[in-house]
Order: sequence, then C-alpha cells, then structure tokens
Amino acid sequence: MVARPAAGRRRAALTAVSTLVLTAVPAVAAAGPPHAARPGPAAVRTAGAEQAPPEVLRALQRDLRLTARQAAARLANEADAGPRAGRLHNALGARFAGAWVTGRTSAGLTVATTDAADVPAIRAEGAQAAVVTTPLSGLLSLKDDLDAAAGRVRTTQTPVWYVDVRANRVVVQATSRSAATAFIAAAGAQDRGVGIRVSPERPRPMKDLVGGDAYYIDGVARCSVGFSVTKAEQQGFATAGHCGRAGSTTTGYDDTDQGVFQASVFPGKDMAWVGVNSAWTGTAAVRAEAGTTVQVTGSVQALVGASVCRSGSTSGWHCGTVEQYDASVSYPDGPVDGLTRTTACGELGDSGGPFVAGTQAQGVTSGGSGDCASGGTTFFQPLNPLMEEFGLTLRTAGETVTPAPQQDTSADTWAAGRVYEVGETVSFSGVDYVCLQNHQAQRTGSPAATPALWQRS
Repeated sequence: MVARPAAGRRRAALTAVSTLVLTAVPAVAAAGPPHAARPGPAAVRTAGAEQAPPEVLRALQRDLRLTARQAAARLANEADAGPRAGRLHNALGARFAGAWVTGRTSAGLTVATTDAADVPAIRAEGAQAAVVTTPLSGLLSLKDDLDAAAGRVRTTQTPVWYVDVRANRVVVQATSRSAATAFIAAAGAQDRGVGIRVSPERPRPMKDLVGGDAYYIDGVARCSVGFSVTKAEQQGFATAGHCGRAGSTTTGYDDTDQGVFQASVFPGKDMAWVGVNSAWTGTAAVRAEAGTTVQVTGSVQALVGASVCRSGSTSGWHCGTVEQYDASVSYPDGPVDGLTRTTACGELGDSGGPFVAGTQAQGVTSGGSGDCASGGTTFFQPLNPLMEEFGLTLRTAGETVTPAPQQDTSADTWAAGRVYEVGETVSFSGVDYVCLQNHQAQRTGSPAATPALWQRS
C-alpha cells in the first residue's frame, strides 16, 4: 500500500483531517432540533455559489429529482455549510467527529463531537449537534489498520472499506459476511466495532471509457481527460493512474498526437498526469450536456452528503452525492486508498474523467459498479492529493497566466499553488489565518479575499 500524501499532517493536526471529515453520523441520537438552512456568524460562501452553472442545475434536477428552485437552494446551502463546518472543525480539535449536510436542499448541517459540552458552540454556528463515541482520528486509525492488512492478505472478496462518519464507524463491504470477518481479523480489528456490508458489487477500473473528452493510450486503450493542470511551463491534464504508466503516449479525441504520461501511481493510489504537446491548450472547462461546459473556479472539497456531478464520454453528464471520503477499494490489480465513494453512476470508459461540486473540482473517476441504466456506485481519486503528489497547479476560470507554486517561500507563509487542509495556519500580509476547507490556493484567492476558505486567527 502506498502511503497517503501528507499523512503526517493529517495525523499531527487533529483539526486538519481534510473535509473528508465532513461526515460523521451520530452513533448516538442527534442533540437538539434540526435547523433550517441558516448561515452562522459572518456567513460566507464557497466561490462559485452565486452563479451556479445551468448545466449543473439541470443535471441535479434530473438525477436528484429536484425542482429548479431546490437545485439552486441546494448548491447555495452547501456553499454556506462548508465554512461553518470548517470553523467548528478547527474549534473542536481532537473532539471533532465529522460534519455532513442533509435534506433535499442540503438545508441541514450536522457536526459531530465526542463531548456533549460542545453542543452549544455547534448550535451557535447554525448546525445540529451529534454526540458520538469515536473521534474522526480514531476512525482513521482503525482504517489504517485495515489498509495495512490489505498489503498482507488477498482482498478479492472484500473489495471496499471506508470511514462512514455519519454512522461513526468504519465499514467493510464484502461479498459475504465470512470474508469480511476474516479481513477484519487479519487487521486485528475484530473487537473494534467495524461494520459489515454484504454486497455482490465489485468495483472495477473504468479503463476503456471516457469522462470529459476522450483520449487514447498507446493506441490500445481509451480514458477521459480530467482537469487541465500545469507544472512550471508544461501544460497537461490530471487523470486516473490505471489509464497508463509513466512514458505511455496519448492521442486526443481527434486521433492526433497529444502527449506523454509524466507520472502515474496505481495501485495504492489512482492518480496520473499527462503532459501535452504545443498543439493542445489547457482550459478550465468540463464538458457537460448538449455541448455545454462548466468552468472550474477552484478545488474546494465538498462536504459528505453534498452533490457532485461527473462527465464521461460514454455515459454523459450525471450527478449524485458524496457518501464517504477516504474509502479503500480492492481492484484486481491491488488495493487503492483514499478514494471518495459517490452515488453518481458511471460506466466503462469514464475513467479519469472529472467530478465537480458546483464549479469546484473534486477528483477524477477511478472505478465503480453498476451502470447509468440501473444505477450504481462510482469512486473518484480526490484531485487535491493528486496535485500535491505531482506538484501540479489547477487551471481555473479567469486565469490568464497559470499560477506556479512558490517552492522557496517559508512553509508558514501563504502561497498560490499549494494545497491546504482544514486547520493549517498561514501568514499573509502580517496576519495569521487558519484554513476552513481543503483546497489548492489560487493566485486570486488570498486568505484576506476568501473568507469561505480562511478565518483570521
């Protein structure tokens, strides 16, 4: 199993376990009455919420069965909830057990804690409180033990395991209860409350399909362009690692020479990037429906329960919701850690294609089960860890010059191009700020200008 990027930061800063923490279900009944969507103090929204792309709104109406008004309200509520969850994440520290949105329009925000004394502070942010038994750090530690076991034993019959913060537990999905029990025992976790979900589903890489525009690998396989990125002066795009190895060549949707895989990791992770030749130019666009596109404005990680949409040249433009972060999937080639499990459908050929939440880039399609006729489950490789792994910068709307990471800047000074996690602190113009939501910093998004991402400390 390949180590997670920035694992040390995640374990050292209990207040910075990425927005994947945005989900921890009450193991005990939720405390207090549910709240209607109402922003807490100094309400701010994640970028892009004011003008939701019509392509996203239409797809949400179709796939989540919402009215136009409900789709718009859902995106606005999710954009309000992210900063509030981030403030509480930082305030609760080691007691934080997750946060998630609920309801057809994501009008409810729930934040979980292991200490009932935190309930008033949670309610003060306009959220519902859930008092649970295990902090997020404990759940992640338990999942780490399962990840380690996957490196020692076969996981053919236990293809998925993940942290389910809404249920405040770790879950193993297996083809039989006996297979799950054996895997849990191999991890030494038989007495630690691991849940079991029996399902015949076996996620598989969607190597032969396209998400976004198609591209072809070494003339024998087909995958999807994810998001346009840059590294120094080299343009390219992020995609799934199982699509090709470093050195593999690619051609574009028009069968002309396109580029070369610069780096690729699979299994362990499912991430890669392709450097393109001068005939290709990166954009901030993601292909949606009927020839339209969505313009990406950043990479702020969505909360568990939030809506996401994905693009695939095989199955088209479809939406669903985030179910769990930090899921591990055992593919035939080996386990992959750190994936995000969603209810969006996908089909063979959609691999590598983009997932977005509103206008925020989320990740690239890895694999899944089912199809878009009967429904299914799709996993994506989160984009922020991918960009951090390879030192890439996301191309976003409105950028005439791509910002490059400032490698020589002091670690505690804010810098465009860096990936930040909840709870990290930076200095900008002599003022200290604490991060509220996982994201890659954009040149136009300094802490002083983005209160949805940074809180003055």
